Amino acid sequence: MRLSCQAVQTRLPRPLAGLAMILYNCNYMEAKINREQAWQLLRQYNKEAFHLQHALTAEGVLKWFAQEEGFGGEKEYWGIVGLLHDIDFEQYPDQHCVKAPELLRAGGASEELVHSICSHGYGLTGTQAQPQHLMEKILFAADELTGLIWAAAIIRPSKSVMDMEVKSVKKKFKTPAFAAGCSRKVIEDGAAQLGWELDALIEKTILAMRSCESDVNAALAGAAAPSA
Repeated sequence: MRLSCQAVQTRLPRPLAGLAMILYNCNYMEAKINREQAWQLLRQYNKEAFHLQHALTAEGVLKWFAQEEGFGGEKEYWGIVGLLHDIDFEQYPDQHCVKAPELLRAGGASEELVHSICSHGYGLTGTQAQPQHLMEKILFAADELTGLIWAAAIIRPSKSVMDMEVKSVKKKFKTPAFAAGCSRKVIEDGAAQLGWELDALIEKTILAMRSCESDVNAALAGAAAPSA
């Protein structure tokens, strides 16, 4: 059974709660592959710049949320989940989150990692993995939202999220024809699942995307550079 961060705190006497949370954050989840291995695994099945950018953005966003929500010890794990969450989408779009377990296991991923990644497709694809951990719920909510925010950003003069505001995203959110592939219902359902107001989810996701924009751009430039 998976216990939430809050459950760990409430089930122990106060003097032990702090130590328990340190151990929880450091040891709770294991990917069994490191970040470099995850990147190489992603590149094996994803070649298009758009998909690489989305993967890198999701990685940075989840790492920001890990720190923000008190899971700093799991930041690398959260990031790997974001990086690989759409591993099967470019080559197997009709089997999204269904083909992924095969690809991930072949790459050495843990069962925890497989579940975390596939859970963002719960109710949307054929996966039976349901979001349980806070990170999985954040990925479910933020996945479509990062796409909407980025679509809004690239039509701005800055072509950046650094000057993006919540009201600008909300305006695009309310325009169904804009970035129509980004499901507003999934975003709303994700916010509700987290117990967050939509505006709060949008604001946090903007901040998370700002935190990683330069790293994403640098990684994409490196991926596009010809190998020596």
